[in-house]
Amino acid sequence: MNNFVFRNPTKLVFGKGQIAKLAELIPAGKKIMVTFGGGSVKANGIYDQVCRALEGKDYIEFWGIEPNPTVETLRKAIATGKEQGVDFLLAIGGGSVLDGTKLIASGMVYDGDAWDIVLKGRAEAAIPYASVMTLPATGSEMNSGAVISRTETKEKFAFYTSFPEFSILDPEATYSLPAHQVACALSDIYVHVMEQYMTTPGQSRAMDRWAEGLLQTVIEIAPRIKENQHDYEVMADFMLTATLALNGFIAMGVSQDWATHMIGHELTALHGITHGASLAIVLPGTLRTLRGQKRGKLLQYGQRVFGITEGGEDERIDKAIACTEEFFRSLGLSTRLPEEGIGEETVEEIRRRFNTAGVAHGEGRNVTGDVAAEILRSCM
Repeated sequence: MNNFVFRNPTKLVFGKGQIAKLAELIPAGKKIMVTFGGGSVKANGIYDQVCRALEGKDYIEFWGIEPNPTVETLRKAIATGKEQGVDFLLAIGGGSVLDGTKLIASGMVYDGDAWDIVLKGRAEAAIPYASVMTLPATGSEMNSGAVISRTETKEKFAFYTSFPEFSILDPEATYSLPAHQVACALSDIYVHVMEQYMTTPGQSRAMDRWAEGLLQTVIEIAPRIKENQHDYEVMADFMLTATLALNGFIAMGVSQDWATHMIGHELTALHGITHGASLAIVLPGTLRTLRGQKRGKLLQYGQRVFGITEGGEDERIDKAIACTEEFFRSLGLSTRLPEEGIGEETVEEIRRRFNTAGVAHGEGRNVTGDVAAEILRSCM
């Protein structure tokens, strides 16, 4: 196991009715800006709960943070926040709203353009912020990362800032989510775990077993969510698994990959494909292309997650990758690029972008533009 330092200061407030605690969780005397997406929180009753909880507080609202939040929109929020003297942010929505709010929080104490922060990869400071999570997927409610898009250049990059002060997770908020959003969220959760797990075996028994348990949980609850999205216990597992998948708990002391995410971000930037949907296409391709360096972990994964114990090693690896792809298809997601109308031109553009930037992703730092193109061509 590698040396590590771990700290996660976010207070997690979990369960039904917890939105009412907003009044006591936000410090007194704050000028609050509440950030929202497109308005689904009004339809599912979350907005009314938040307004009741904030009664008597000094707050303004900012609406319109998109899925895959854009710096163009967030610049407007930053300007509004500065004009109004905002010193606390509250994100209401899914990971995109919260990711956008992280850049707003950072931009509020930055004199230059917010995109500079994204390109630097880390904010030097930020005002306090918190969240009410309504779509589990990104784990953004309990980590310091965010991913921001720039429409002008069709780019999408991650950056890091401070952690949320607190995050409220009420599983009942997930009852009205569209089926496709749930499917993409489950894909995102699964791949978050795989990015931290699918590297090399023997690094940490504790981290491996924890990650495998989360993968098995996602596989188990996916069909149950389809059957009954109003099952509180199942949706509670859904919500908590999303948080645990990317709050640092399963990353302690182990190597990580993230090549699938970097390629997926490019697909989103170029084609607008939903993040979780892009991952369902790319991950099986990553496993097919890098099966040699991931051989030991693929065998362990096949046995422990899917119960694959028969056949030679190559046969078991084939089965593990096939089971992974079939899981994504069971969610109703595409696993091949042509199903989304994506062809060779996009493969070449991503190859060019990676090579021009000189990046080399993955635990082996070997996923260059040429390797990324090989991964994508295996998804044809």
